[in-house]
Amino acid sequence: MNTPSPSLLYLSRADLASLGGSRSQPYVDAIRDGLAAHARGEYVQPLKPYLRWSGADHIADRIIAMPCYVGGRQPIAGLKWIGSRQHNPSSFGMERASAVIVLNDAKTNYPIALMEGGLISGMRTAAITAVATRHLARSGFTDIACIGCGPIANMQIQSLLEQFPNISTVHLFDLSRASVDATVQRWSAQYPAVQFVTAPSAEAAVRPADVVVTATVADAPYLPYSWLKPGSFVSNVSIMDVHKDVYEKADKVIVDDWDQSNREKKIINQLVLEGRFSRAQLHAQLGEIVIGERPGREKDDEIILLNPMGMALDDLVCARHFYQLALAQKVGTSLPLYG
Repeated sequence: MNTPSPSLLYLSRADLASLGGSRSQPYVDAIRDGLAAHARGEYVQPLKPYLRWSGADHIADRIIAMPCYVGGRQPIAGLKWIGSRQHNPSSFGMERASAVIVLNDAKTNYPIALMEGGLISGMRTAAITAVATRHLARSGFTDIACIGCGPIANMQIQSLLEQFPNISTVHLFDLSRASVDATVQRWSAQYPAVQFVTAPSAEAAVRPADVVVTATVADAPYLPYSWLKPGSFVSNVSIMDVHKDVYEKADKVIVDDWDQSNREKKIINQLVLEGRFSRAQLHAQLGEIVIGERPGREKDDEIILLNPMGMALDDLVCARHFYQLALAQKVGTSLPLYG
């Protein structure tokens, strides 16, 4: 057979960072486009399977396969393969989660790229919060709170500070004081005009905040509706943190994708099974708000909850951006598929 030899473009985390992958703007732009594609139905996204086996002692101990096809002007297909072990930082000195992303050409279905997925996974999650904040937070907000101060939390903080110069105070809480101190030290040097407050409790961090971000590995809720001040927006990134009464009492509940969110016995799924919440009670999927089909914030005193389960679509639109940029700038390593 006299056919061209296919190859993969491999992009390491350092490659991605050299292409701007350590800043928020590329992800915000890609996520905005991806959410619009989601709202228009230009995607195929099977429910992601969770792989667990004996020895999985925590809700975060699993590997998830996240496949998706995204259509539109630049169709792409692919998969994020993301693993997590709660004990990785303490036992092995490694990040809790690791990931790779495979991209496939939508015409041939051949794999065309393999890239480190941890950076994209974390930064695209932060970009979802940033895009949602633009539509759902109170105009002119000044105070944010982040519960949890690990790698995902730091990406959330970074993205919000980069995207919203009006932020004047960041309230922080983590069960590990060392993690809080490291986060304060990291960002206070870069943002000397911003006040970083170490809160004595999660409640003390949440109560004054206009925007609340949960970025923990909690396996049970701890944040009740009574902690939220009028006009606050909650980006419930880590999914299990918010009590059921928040879903029932919030003025608007929003998800990224209903089918992805209503499963795996997460809080929203528990509420549905108990007959306390339904698709009809959902205000919108986030993409519908991004393209203007549904309203975002309409009143200053609304309490709004976003439950972003995380979609493979998010990873693919970001990975597609960096793949195209890498080709243009000749970044990465070409790996022959057949040897």
